[in-house]
Amino acid sequence: MATSSLVGAILCVLVATACAGKWPLRAPHSDDVPASFDCAMRKLAYQYGQQLLPRYSKFEPLYNALGLNVDCKSAGDEDLHFVDADRMPTTIPTEITTDEEHTVYVATSGSDSASGTIDNPLKTLGAAVTKAASITGAVTVVLRGGIYYLAQTVEITPANNGLKIQNYKDENVTISGGKVVSVDWKPYNVTPSPPPPPPSGWVTQDNYNYVWDSPIGKAGFPLLGKLQSKEDCQAACKAHPDCHAYTWHDKKTGSYSLDCVGRTDGRYEVRPQQDHFSGHDASATPLGPPPPPPPMPNNMYVADVSGQGISDMPGLQINGVRATRARYPNGNVETTVPDNRISGSQAKWAPPDLSKQGQQKYIVVTDPALRRNFTDFGFQEYMVGIGGPCDIYDPPISYWCSKDPSGGGAFAFRAPSGLIPSHATTLPNAPYKDTSRMLVNVWRPSRWANWMFEVDEYDASINNITFGKGGFQGARGNNKGSDFFIENVFEEFDYQNEYFYDSKAEKLYFFYNGTGAPPASLRVESPQLKTLLNFTSSQYNPIKDVTVSGITFTQAAYTYMDPHGVPSGGDWALDRFGAIFLQGTESVVFDQCLFTRLDGNAVMVSGYNRNATVSNSEFSWIGGNAMAGWGFTNETTEQGIFGTDGNHPLYTTITSNLVHEVGHYEKQSSFWFQAKTAASQIVGNVMFNGPRAGINFNDGFGGGDVISDCLVFSTCRESGDHGPFNSWDRQPFVTNVRTGSPSIQMAWREIRHSFFIDNYSPQEDIDNDDGSCFYHTHDNFLVYGGRGMKNDFGGHDNWHYNNVYGYVGSGLGICSQIDGHPDAFFNNSLVMTGNKVGSFTCDGKGKTIVHDNHVFTQDGKAEECNHSPPQSPGTTVAQWPSDDIVMGWAKQRLGMP
Repeated sequence: MATSSLVGAILCVLVATACAGKWPLRAPHSDDVPASFDCAMRKLAYQYGQQLLPRYSKFEPLYNALGLNVDCKSAGDEDLHFVDADRMPTTIPTEITTDEEHTVYVATSGSDSASGTIDNPLKTLGAAVTKAASITGAVTVVLRGGIYYLAQTVEITPANNGLKIQNYKDENVTISGGKVVSVDWKPYNVTPSPPPPPPSGWVTQDNYNYVWDSPIGKAGFPLLGKLQSKEDCQAACKAHPDCHAYTWHDKKTGSYSLDCVGRTDGRYEVRPQQDHFSGHDASATPLGPPPPPPPMPNNMYVADVSGQGISDMPGLQINGVRATRARYPNGNVETTVPDNRISGSQAKWAPPDLSKQGQQKYIVVTDPALRRNFTDFGFQEYMVGIGGPCDIYDPPISYWCSKDPSGGGAFAFRAPSGLIPSHATTLPNAPYKDTSRMLVNVWRPSRWANWMFEVDEYDASINNITFGKGGFQGARGNNKGSDFFIENVFEEFDYQNEYFYDSKAEKLYFFYNGTGAPPASLRVESPQLKTLLNFTSSQYNPIKDVTVSGITFTQAAYTYMDPHGVPSGGDWALDRFGAIFLQGTESVVFDQCLFTRLDGNAVMVSGYNRNATVSNSEFSWIGGNAMAGWGFTNETTEQGIFGTDGNHPLYTTITSNLVHEVGHYEKQSSFWFQAKTAASQIVGNVMFNGPRAGINFNDGFGGGDVISDCLVFSTCRESGDHGPFNSWDRQPFVTNVRTGSPSIQMAWREIRHSFFIDNYSPQEDIDNDDGSCFYHTHDNFLVYGGRGMKNDFGGHDNWHYNNVYGYVGSGLGICSQIDGHPDAFFNNSLVMTGNKVGSFTCDGKGKTIVHDNHVFTQDGKAEECNHSPPQSPGTTVAQWPSDDIVMGWAKQRLGMP
């Protein structure tokens, strides 16, 4: 590949969705959705995104993510077509509002011994912040254009109250936690390129399943026979007049052994899976990003980087784009979605090692005054476990280590202690000489989280891997692991765009994805700092009124191997780190900033914070969560139930942001996550392309939160359930949020005027999971998903009204409630692919409030509480409405012209 081709490849990464295939619609009932609706709905989503964020005029990232660059084109759509990327400028011109005496200038060409004037600027942001603290009154630190590589984290303290940090006019300013690596590349293993093979018209991929999650024999997926070889399978597909893709299952796939399954819908699923062989012709299009290309001829180079003070390279970026640490199976850390892994069935999993666990203590708050009596299922008492299997956490506490955790798939936490590959070919490049820095990255079964483990012991004779530190990256355990990959061992350095750093010899190896040696013009950088800006104080002496605007933040190092804790009773474990870290602040604002290629969490709002705001900014290519709020309670004692001391985020505002491409490393990541956090305002954001739920509320702490006027889609791209929004409420907390006085009941939350599309998950747009309660969900456009409304395992007081549901499987599926705390479902327009309105309490104790819904099915017939037609007051049934009518309803709910 020529250098110009490398640039093209990088551009493809930058707008990865533009290089992808057709729009991914994977709801279980997706075959029943009219194609005309799907296109009309996506075009409406594009228009809504433009309305929410008018600073993006053509809004290329959204246009591509909705697949409008690939399909849904018609004669009337010329206004949607464009070639040039129309991106928001990295910086927006900002006005300097302080006089020269209260303005400190910084330039990459400056000196920290300078005076800090515009003509005599300082060199580093840290020096400028220190100088600003010595000036009486509000101070503005102005950075001239350029990249500022931080040698250490910049500390913001109460001495900086009133500080503003901004770019100069319209100059582009980048703050990087990376280090420039000086390289003189030498050939290591270079093989001349062979002549290109003659075109065959068919592309094949080993260990890929193109018919994943599609029942054999279903329309579009014919069984072509039980055939003895992959070659026979391809021949059978070629012989079928409508077959353009196929998958052959080898003898290790159990009941599917030797099945040759074709696809006649012109598409193929991009799903890595061991023991499958797949192929497609040139006419077939992928449902997601195409699989990684086959290995190119070796083009490996090495550079001696000794003397540069680099003890480790947890990441590497080439011209600002991530390279992939040497791994097996091969993949690209940014563009391979879902990630390429070995099937968990190809390993024998060692059970949890109980000998490493300390004593366990249980805490249960049994005071009747602190008991939630709103449900008859459970989650009425505050309970945690300390120590034992939870020794891996910091602090060593979790609801999932309590004596009797309950909820969906509930059992006490545990994690496997190692693995042995089932076959010699499972790790074909083993045995490994040095596993001291090797990591094993493992999906928990059901893909609820991914664990990362260091290697404690390695038996090369049988490839037995004993896990060391790790397994704390999720709150829900299991005795076994699922799909996995291994990384950071030299023997797996064999694929384009991979790197390996030998820290002992201080040598950097790089597989250049181009022709010839890597050009000297390539910018080589390694993320080193985990936190770029640290705002840390306390509620008794908070940092106040600091604003940061017009800045790009990039190249923070990953934190997935740093200590994790279990924030509350949800399924998540989290690392209390962020490239931007806030703790003990009031009215701190980040506005018009770009957060990109940060390998951990981008923004962490921890403990006491009031009125923190992130606005008019963009988050992209984030390794963990884009933004997270996480408070404290005294959880090592029975006082853990009390959230009345103020040590938690309140009134956080997340508004008018574009958030996309998150969770590249930690898959249990969201656009916004919160735990022990209350009264958040999530308003006017566009969010797409994440591995897990888009917005996650881990508990019912306080409540009073509002999600409004948001567009969220393409979530759960790599995980097993949920959708654009997910919540839990398994632990009661006492807070002052609802009334100003201590109360065990949370304030009502609202989800309103938002457009959610559940195009990946089989579940719901709004997944109110175990115990979720006190939600008003109204005036939304909720598209796809198995059900319009869900509430389970003790959930209650969830009200859905005035919503439009676009081609959901059914209307609602909820659990039983007690009198006085029922769910409600009324005044909704419900367009269903099925005929049953759903399951709910029709009569008697805790009767569900259901009335005045307008139900639409394909044949105009519907059943509710075993009655057809439905008998609930005011409910009507008709055949599917036209697309224009549905879009009209949606526009009304969303405030669109």
